[in-house]
Amino acid sequence: MSIVRNIAGIAKGMSITLGEMFKPTTVENYPDGPGPMRGAQIEERFRGRHELQRDENGLEKCVACFLCAAACPSNCIYIEAAENTAEIRISSAERYAKVYNIDYNRCIFCGYCVEACPTDAITHGRNFELASLNATSLVMRKEDMLVQIGGVSAPIPELSGKANSHSTGLPEY
Repeated sequence: MSIVRNIAGIAKGMSITLGEMFKPTTVENYPDGPGPMRGAQIEERFRGRHELQRDENGLEKCVACFLCAAACPSNCIYIEAAENTAEIRISSAERYAKVYNIDYNRCIFCGYCVEACPTDAITHGRNFELASLNATSLVMRKEDMLVQIGGVSAPIPELSGKANSHSTGLPEY
């Protein structure tokens, strides 16, 4: 009797599978999907690609205190500091981040860097499209993360598979 029940169960499962095979496929066309929001809906507490903020005068908020790099559990932040001069003013403090790199191959988007920053210079943005086939293109430089004047984020660099020609301070992949 158990053999008949097993065969009936397999036949029922196969009938569901065969029924689904001939139904039309429903696909959501991302990012122009259906609905009033059209596409991806991002929650308020979402942690996306990092952004380096500017103050109201257009100067960089980062003062190269290295607290974000110290708080990072995955050690993915690399910073080199430089001194501001009277002629060339990058930030409002004595120092600024000459080099600020985040290696997204290692980043776990924990948010500790954002919490550790005393000047609110680094924040999480809304961008989530970071996929790449080339690991070297996932090292974001300061120029890639810096918010442009007017509050608009810097454009995402082309992930064309070309290696970055700059010195990242991070190991090559």
